[in-house]
Parts: sequence; structure tokens; C-alpha cells
Amino acid sequence: MAQSRFHGLVVALVAGTVLLVNLGGPALWDDDEPKNAACSLEMLEANDWVVPTFNGRLRVEKPPLVNWLQIAGYSLCGRNETGARIASALLTLGTCLLTWRIGCLLFRPSVGLLGGLAMASCVWTAVGGRAATPDAPLLFCTTLALFFFVRDLYRNDPVGGTVRLSRSAACAIGVACGAAVLAKGPVGVVLPLAACILVACWHEARQPDGSWTLSLAGLRLALAGLRLPLIVAAATLVALPWYALVGWRTDGEWLRGFLLVHNVGRFSAPMEGHSGSILYYPMTIAVGLFPWSIVLAATVVHAIGSLRSGGDERRTLSLQILGCWALAWVGGFSCSGTKLPGYIWPAYPALAIATGLFLDDWIRGDASCTRWSRDPARALGIVMRVAWAVLAMAGVGLAVGLPAAALQWSPGSEWLGILGLIPLGGAALAWRYQSNDHRARSVAVLAVCSCLLVALLASLATHQISRGQGVRSFAADFGAPVEECDWACFWNIPPSLVFYTRSQVAKLDTPEDVVRHLSNRPHARLLIDSRHEHLVTAAIPAGYGVIARIPTLSANQHLVIGPLPSAAPPLALND
Repeated sequence: MAQSRFHGLVVALVAGTVLLVNLGGPALWDDDEPKNAACSLEMLEANDWVVPTFNGRLRVEKPPLVNWLQIAGYSLCGRNETGARIASALLTLGTCLLTWRIGCLLFRPSVGLLGGLAMASCVWTAVGGRAATPDAPLLFCTTLALFFFVRDLYRNDPVGGTVRLSRSAACAIGVACGAAVLAKGPVGVVLPLAACILVACWHEARQPDGSWTLSLAGLRLALAGLRLPLIVAAATLVALPWYALVGWRTDGEWLRGFLLVHNVGRFSAPMEGHSGSILYYPMTIAVGLFPWSIVLAATVVHAIGSLRSGGDERRTLSLQILGCWALAWVGGFSCSGTKLPGYIWPAYPALAIATGLFLDDWIRGDASCTRWSRDPARALGIVMRVAWAVLAMAGVGLAVGLPAAALQWSPGSEWLGILGLIPLGGAALAWRYQSNDHRARSVAVLAVCSCLLVALLASLATHQISRGQGVRSFAADFGAPVEECDWACFWNIPPSLVFYTRSQVAKLDTPEDVVRHLSNRPHARLLIDSRHEHLVTAAIPAGYGVIARIPTLSANQHLVIGPLPSAAPPLALND
């Protein structure tokens, strides 16, 4: 028990280091973070917890759980980046602890520890866990459902029999899935139930002699054991009241926009240019699970080899659970027309535990992934040396890539390239320990290297790169309260402008609108994308011009147009 608690403390410490250090340092990224954060501020100021709005208009993209959590974060940490992100970070920390506990339940404490560490110190945990988006609430709720499923399953000893859930477990899973539906919609219940159904059917179909057969009666028995109606009823009780209320308050407009456009529409066709091939998500996982993904291929082969070898029925069922959970998320979203890296983040706990199992088995001498070889132990040693070589090459890539990125977006921060020494040094030390047959130390080096690298990238590198970029730096150096200006944008409204100016921003569609906005308001300011400057050049009234340029992480700039100081010449639009 003392060792188990110590493992949990280690996982929490690593997760806290990756997720909480300098959480509010970088500005809100991309469009999603400031849009969610600004929506939460509007709901807070309107004292309306039902209807989400952005820039004064109904927002149909997301359900409100992330907004409710951010409102709590604003109350705790202030109306700033930390307040917008703190709930995501804490929920992700909770997910890492759940991953550790699930690994312990499915296999053994050492696997739980490594799985929890892999979840806590991979790249996508730092990205999604520090972001003001609904991804972290969805991840936590679905992982909580998986935890309830696994805990109850092994209480009832399903090995050799039908998968059966107790009523209390079915209700708990339903409540967690209902909260997931409030985080991101129907996917929060559909894919967890799909994974549970796959597990039950797979377990029912597998015969003692290794053959596979699933009769109609067996299928009914498998589904009955899951108590699906009870799960769905509990999820409905949690989610339905808000969905019904927002539908009533908006005359069905929110439901139509969210369900038809942002669920059916996104699944049936690519939206906003987010598409990809069948290899999109395997490549995403290779990047998102880094540095632990250096053994990703070996982990998959090892799991398949363990399943085919049979033997330990409990281990087989545990691998089935992990495989079905990952397959439901990765396979489900691979069929979607719109693809984004965060969509499959709920699969990462299963992938992290599988990674922990492979590494722990390697330490113990299990060579399931190299049984095809005449000398499995030697072949597995080569596999691990290839993994350390990949880690070293990644270090070289960071040592070159980070200075190049800093040169473009944050001159003076080229020293960030020294972070590449962490994986380089870690790879060399792990190789040395493996050569001396200290496998556990090699894996410990990987864990320490992962924590240091990902924590520094998340807390330091992103802060340095974001300095001087975007609307936040402009608002801080504007010289006058940005809230007192009458802001407008030509064509596109950057969500960060709405958040950092704390005001509604008008959308202008024509050059004539530009003339009216600038001429009729003494405090008028106009923000345009540099790609559109040629469309408004002739419409800018005399005495007005470009008063600021806002760098972005893309090749374009935001140009701020306002009244020129009497003695100052205008900045050329096409500079």
C-alpha cells in the first residue's frame, strides 16, 4: 500500500510539473483557446449559465462544461490565462492518476506507474492539458468511465465468463459519460459504449481452445451484461436537462447548429481544412506520445504477441480492454471527414498503459514482440537500441529546429536549442545502462528525460516563442486602455482580440463599412489581416493609417488602423 501511494505521488508530481509550471505564461493560442475563454467571460458577465455566446452572438460549436469550469477558474485565479486554463490542467492531472490506477488494476503496480508517467509526460498531455479547450474535460470524464468499468469488472472476476457490470458501476459509467456529453457532445457516450461493447463481444467470442465464435445468443448475453439501458439512462439524466433548456431558450437554434453542423457535418466532410489520410492518426500518436512513442511500434507488436500467445486469461482480458478502448477512439475518428489531433486524446490512457506494460515486460525479460526471432532476447535488445537512437535523433532535431523557430518568431531565444541536449543525453545514458544490463535504469532515464523535456517545452519554450506575438503583447503596449476603443475587424475576427480587449468587436464586410466605422466614432480602431490590406487601402479616411503591426505565428500580420498622431507619418500598408 505504501509503495502504491508513493507511485501515485510520483505520477502526480510529474504531471503537476508538466501541467502547472508557468501555466499562464504563454498567451492564449490559436482560435479555440481565446474563443472558449471569451465565451466563458460573456456567460459570467451575463450571469447566464445556459446559453453560450461569443462576441455577443450564439455560439453553437461546443457544450458548456468547459465554460462552467473556466468560470470557476476565473473566480479562483482571475480573469486571465491561468484562470482559463487551470481547470484543464487539474483535470488532466486527474486523468494521469486515473491512468496509473487503471494500469495497476489491469496488470501490476509497476505497469501502472510507467503508464501513469507516460501519460503525464508525453507531448500531447502538455499541449491539451494546458489548453483552455473542452478536450481535457472530455478526456477526464471518459477515462473516469474506463476506470469504473475496469474496477467493477475485476471485482466480479470475469475471467472465463461473461463480462458483467453491477448496477452501481453502470450508473457511475453513465454519469461520467453524461458529463462527457456536456463536454463535447454525443461522442462522449457513443465511443466509450462502443469500446465496452467490443470488449464484451470479444471476450464472449473467444473460446478456451483459442477459436472464435459469437452466436446471437452469446451476443445478447454480452450486451445484457453491460446493462446498456442503465448506462444510457444515467447519461441522459446528467446531460439532457441542459440540452433541453438551451434548445428551449434558443428555439432549437443551438441544437441544430451543434448537432447537424458540428457533429454530422464534421463527421461527413472535412471542415475548416482539417482533413487527413488513414495514416493521420498513427502519425499524430507518434508525435503526441513522444518521447514514449520511441517504443510505439514495439508496444503494438508486443501487445498482439501477448494476445496470440494466450496463457494468462486475466492479462489477455486486460489487453483486450486496452485494445478496444484505443480502437474505438482511433478507429471511430479515422472514419470522420474532419480530423484534428485532439480528437483521439482519450485513447492515450490505453496507449500509455500498453507502453508501460511493454517496458515493464522488457525489464522482466519478456520478449513477446520478438518471438519471431531465433534469439528473441537479442532481437529485443536491438529494438531498444533503435529506440534510443530515435530519441537521440529527436534531440538533434530539437537542437536545430528550436533555434530556427526562435529566429523567426522570437529573436534572441535561439538558446532554446540547448533543450535538444536532454533527449541526446538521455539516449546516451539509457544506451549505456542497457549495455550494462541495467534495464530498469534505462527506463528510469527515459521517464526523467520525458518529464524534463516536455515540462521545459511547455513552460519555457512556448512562453519565449509567444513573447511579442499576437494581440496580448499589443494590448499590453497599446498606450491606452484597449477596452475604451470601438473595435472592428474586416472580414475575420480573431477571437484573441475579443478576449484581450474585453469588448464586442464589429465585423465589417465591405470597404464602405470601413469608412463608416472609422469616420463616425472618435475611438474607432480597425484590425485587418495583412492579406486583405489591398481591399481597404482606398477606404481609409484622411488622418487614419496603420498605427501598429501585430506579429503572428503565421506569415501574416494583423494591422491596426486608427487615427494618426498629427506629426507622425502613416506606416506604409504594404511594408
